[in-house]
Amino acid sequence: MKKWFKAGLAIILVAFLIIPLSACSQNNKVQTVKVAEVTRSIFYAPQYVALTKGFFEEEGLNIELTTAWGGDKTMTAVLSNAADIALVGSETSIYVYAQDSNDPVINFAQLTQTDGTFLVSRQKIDHFSWDQLKGSTYLGQRTGGMPQMVGEFVLKKHNIDPKQDLKMIQNIDYANIPNAFASGTGDFVQLFEPQASLFEKEGKGHIVASFGTESGHVPYTTFMAKQSFMKENAETIEKFTRAVYKAQQWVDSHSAKETAEAIQEYFKDTDSSLIETVVDRYKSQGTYATDPILDEEEWNNLQAIMEEAGELPKQISHDTLVDTDVAGKVMK
Repeated sequence: MKKWFKAGLAIILVAFLIIPLSACSQNNKVQTVKVAEVTRSIFYAPQYVALTKGFFEEEGLNIELTTAWGGDKTMTAVLSNAADIALVGSETSIYVYAQDSNDPVINFAQLTQTDGTFLVSRQKIDHFSWDQLKGSTYLGQRTGGMPQMVGEFVLKKHNIDPKQDLKMIQNIDYANIPNAFASGTGDFVQLFEPQASLFEKEGKGHIVASFGTESGHVPYTTFMAKQSFMKENAETIEKFTRAVYKAQQWVDSHSAKETAEAIQEYFKDTDSSLIETVVDRYKSQGTYATDPILDEEEWNNLQAIMEEAGELPKQISHDTLVDTDVAGKVMK
């Protein structure tokens, strides 16, 4: 009897050992997730922190990151299944939905919560006021894109008619806008970082205002995926969002210098001190979201900006294209 009991106990113990090992083996299975980012930018620092600090790896995810260089190309990658997840402006999900898509693209984790551009003046201005733009030549951004829509929203907020009160230049390709300004075109230009800080460092321009500060909170850059992908890969989306949240908290609790060091490998041609300057500027104005929740107020602000620019196809409710359940779950 004792021999049988011992043998039976041994079998049970082995079974208990095997089951957890099997479960661990399944949980440790690495899944590849294809992510398409709209551009490569220090603006997206928390994403690169999640990669370099191993937060995705901790969740069993292998991220294949590609840069699409454009909102339309990023969205095409997701719609064609060339990418699983996109990091792009939330306005693109509205454009897709307005075309009666039967598989809408859902925003599930916000990364940046303000505009990331700055107003750069060719001349140094000690006491800047927005009415100084009247009668000037202004280098803007692409029509229909968030930078331009936010830019016009802020100009109108300060009683400046973009079409009547200044000469707006918009026929220059996004990548060539800095070169055009450096070569002498325009009195003012709307620039992303690190170009704005680089121009200031080189004496080619002077940052006089922040469009992010002026426009308020808006879901400027968000992780999104097709509704079908989210349903079929709910656990993957949760793991991905948890990694993003860890990175957001890390950036919020660490210095600009530490963040710059963490993301340096993604910006090998950019001086570390410049990266630090940019990160510090974005952190100080609350550009990096500290959690992945895209709330209704931000969503409504986005649509107000689009409507003011004449680019909103139709009003779409927050719960139609935004999923906050996953973000809320990982934050607990």
